[in-house]
Amino acid sequence: MSTETGDNAGVIAPPPLIYAGGLALGLLLQQVAPKKLLVRTPRVIALTLGSTCISVALTIGALSVRQMRRANTNIPPTLPTIAIVTDGPFRFTRNPIYLSLTMLYMGIALLVNSLWLALLLPVILLLMTLGVIKREESYLERKFGPPYLVYKQRVRRWL
Repeated sequence: MSTETGDNAGVIAPPPLIYAGGLALGLLLQQVAPKKLLVRTPRVIALTLGSTCISVALTIGALSVRQMRRANTNIPPTLPTIAIVTDGPFRFTRNPIYLSLTMLYMGIALLVNSLWLALLLPVILLLMTLGVIKREESYLERKFGPPYLVYKQRVRRWL
């Protein structure tokens, strides 16, 4: 974990760890007290929906990482941001990697048909918003000023 004293966003934890923690807790709850997300849905539909979410998530994530690498900026929010990335998936959402992680998480919830995982997603998104995204936005406003503010006005946080 990092603090806001250095050249980074001071996020509460690395985002993949936040999603993995929610996933681990949800899977544990699913083992202890199984609850289906899709009660009267054929298994093939749950598998199709889950697989589609995961495929889209991996595509968005890979394209986003590629754009960040092309811009020679750091990907982990615990490291300094070198440049504002506005191309590729960043044209549609300011947080395509977090959107990707959310879709991956939901895809897994659908594949395992777990209500627990779905119920934990809003908690994860709240942690992400307050502990990661808002801190990143404040950091980027301080570091890049008007160029980031223009981008922020033009592109939505999620979709």
